Amino acid sequence: MLFPAERTALDFALAERDAGALFVVNHSGGKDSQALLIRVLEVVPAAQVLVVHATLGKSEWPGALEHAQQQAEAAGVPFIVAQAAKTFLGMVERRAETRPEVPSWPSASTRQCTSDLKRGPITREVRRYVKANGYTRIVNCMGMRAQESSARAKKQPWAPHAEHGTAGRTWHDWLPLHDYTLTDVLGTVNAAGQELHPAYALGNERLSCVFCIMASANDLRNGALHNPELYARYVELERRTGYTMHMSRKSLEELTGVSA
Repeated sequence: MLFPAERTALDFALAERDAGALFVVNHSGGKDSQALLIRVLEVVPAAQVLVVHATLGKSEWPGALEHAQQQAEAAGVPFIVAQAAKTFLGMVERRAETRPEVPSWPSASTRQCTSDLKRGPITREVRRYVKANGYTRIVNCMGMRAQESSARAKKQPWAPHAEHGTAGRTWHDWLPLHDYTLTDVLGTVNAAGQELHPAYALGNERLSCVFCIMASANDLRNGALHNPELYARYVELERRTGYTMHMSRKSLEELTGVSA
């Protein structure tokens, strides 16, 4: 156990709040991120909250960045954007050129898209922010829920992040929604009088990349129908590299039923 059974993740979060920590809310623009910010602001003053969005450029749903920014601004919370120097498709193309003998696309076990395009840039920008604003305690808040997968169910809702903690600075990861169900998430957003990103009205189950290596066929089809030019680029790259994007190893056209 990473913390005594008699103390909950919330107890630790409140202690960090009282110690003056900065609470960093990772916001993709999706429903879980939206509920996450609402939940964090229920127990942490806005003055101690920062929202960060790792933009994926053209690979993310249009309006995802703006949706996250609007929620942050409405709450009076600072908002920053983290962006990698490379792009998702550029990363795939580079791998195809340099190592054509191995799959060009990220996989569930080697998710360079997460590490290189999200986690790395977010860490960089947060470090800049805390240095500029004099914070020595950081609580990194993420919207992962146990209901989503067995891997996420095993995650601790509160844990020290030794990789980012240094002498004179502490860094913890907090999952405020870890025990939330989908109904809880939607109820939280609805009770706050907020609207979800428009992709959900199209039937999307999740939101971030338009075409994710782990997305459902439903979400991939929605992406193809409403982002045809981007879809055509992904299909063309599948054909050119000889590898498929999705972890099922089925082609996008096979999964979506949409011809590019």
